[in-house]
Amino acid sequence: MRNREPRPLWERPGAMVAAVAVMLAVGLALGVGIGSGLRTPPPAPPPPLVIQAIPPAPPPVVVDEPPPPPQVEPEPEPVPPPAPVEEAPPAPAPVEPPPVSLPPPPPQPPQPQVAMLPPPRPPAPPAGTAPWLRHAVPAPHVGGRPMVVVIIDDLGVDRRRAEQVVRMPGPLTLSFMTYATDLARLTGEARRHGHELMVHVPMQPMATAIDAGPQALTVGLSAEEIRRRLDWALSRFDGYIGINNHMGSRFTADPAAMAVVMAELRRRGLAFVDSVTTDRSVAAKLAREYGVPVASRDIFLDNDQSVALVQAQLAKVEARARRTGFAIAIGHPHDATIAALNGWLPTLAGKGLVLVPVSTLIRDNRPAR
Repeated sequence: MRNREPRPLWERPGAMVAAVAVMLAVGLALGVGIGSGLRTPPPAPPPPLVIQAIPPAPPPVVVDEPPPPPQVEPEPEPVPPPAPVEEAPPAPAPVEPPPVSLPPPPPQPPQPQVAMLPPPRPPAPPAGTAPWLRHAVPAPHVGGRPMVVVIIDDLGVDRRRAEQVVRMPGPLTLSFMTYATDLARLTGEARRHGHELMVHVPMQPMATAIDAGPQALTVGLSAEEIRRRLDWALSRFDGYIGINNHMGSRFTADPAAMAVVMAELRRRGLAFVDSVTTDRSVAAKLAREYGVPVASRDIFLDNDQSVALVQAQLAKVEARARRTGFAIAIGHPHDATIAALNGWLPTLAGKGLVLVPVSTLIRDNRPAR
């Protein structure tokens, strides 16, 4: 029997399927084997081994301790408001007790006592530049005749009467109240009519019930406040030779308070005329000590306000001038005073008397009484 030639594989489906199955099995086995060989264990163990291998003796032990929670927790806390920082402010509390235990500072002397210390005597301005001389009205020819000074103060509050006084024959010495109004115009008119100007400064009277006026000088003030109020008074207008006191029986009798005024007048180169509202006044004495040009009132014209009584006072002025060579009278802008003066002033030349501004007596160094 002749052997049959074997059929090709693709003609035998069964054998072909078997061969494919065998190949798949072998490929699967090979894939599993190769995959298992390629897979490596997780690298978790290596890091710890590497960290433990690096430690150089003791230091690693110290490094291991910080990582614990205590040091990791503070990091988030500081970000918003770290509790320790807020608690720090209370620390000053213990510091407060020390100041309490320190002895209290010695009590400071009350302010008024500053005024009790006599102020230093400031240098006087050069004679040719002193304001009292620059603003003085030239004196008429005296020719050895007795001299009469008429000062009208309290001016400016009643403008109508002030204007009547300004129009009177002169030279009068007109003292304007510090708290009056329209002073620039009134004092300008007075200068144009040939009158001499002064500042009428309110000062404390003896009677506590009487108000001397705004910005009055009183003995209870410190030296600084006296100077401030005096500066205000002297800023009200210009062209004056100095000041005289309005009231002031209490203030002008106080040496410490008046020393402050005299030191300031010397510094400014101004004169002082004492209205002599008290026989205890120390104004003239202190003025001489401080080198302040000074004069003092002799006669008040109108304590009684009637024309006849004012005329009687004017007769006393004449008599005193003839007896001593000069007389200083002070009056006020009352109707009776204005009327009496308007009738009396034109008669002076015929009586052998001469009307002069107060600066004339001060320049002649006539003694202040």
